[in-house]
Amino acid sequence: MLNRVVLVGRLTKDPDLRYTPNGVAVANFTVAVNRPFTNQQGNREADFINCVIWRRPAENLANYMKKGSMIGVDGRIQTRSFEGQDGKMVYITEVVADNVQFLETKGSSPNRGGQDQYGFQPNQNQNQDKQFEDDPFKDNGEPIDISDDDLPF
Repeated sequence: MLNRVVLVGRLTKDPDLRYTPNGVAVANFTVAVNRPFTNQQGNREADFINCVIWRRPAENLANYMKKGSMIGVDGRIQTRSFEGQDGKMVYITEVVADNVQFLETKGSSPNRGGQDQYGFQPNQNQNQDKQFEDDPFKDNGEPIDISDDDLPF
């Protein structure tokens, strides 16, 4: 059986860092992930996915990332339930993050003018994204000099 989730998106608000009575850090956060297609009006929609992360990674997330920050999340789907104040059962489905990657440096996201439909700022350097659109085979197939020590396998 497999329960694995990988997300790339932007934080919809600053992470909510709290501590359990035993002093264990836990952060709740929501990631806006764009869908790979547009709707009938030509707009790109997003899913807003609730996530939780524990211990030191929770503290790092809260200390270094804020609303609008681009992050990568690796984790699993978890469902839980509890009895609400009204006596009815409340069911929650969320991603329990094992790992969060910071895909932007601190301070490179907000306050650059202009926001998209979700209130996020556009990329600071549009040319930075374009480098990945270039032809990866632009060296015309010529061999490149790489030492065997540099290979990861």
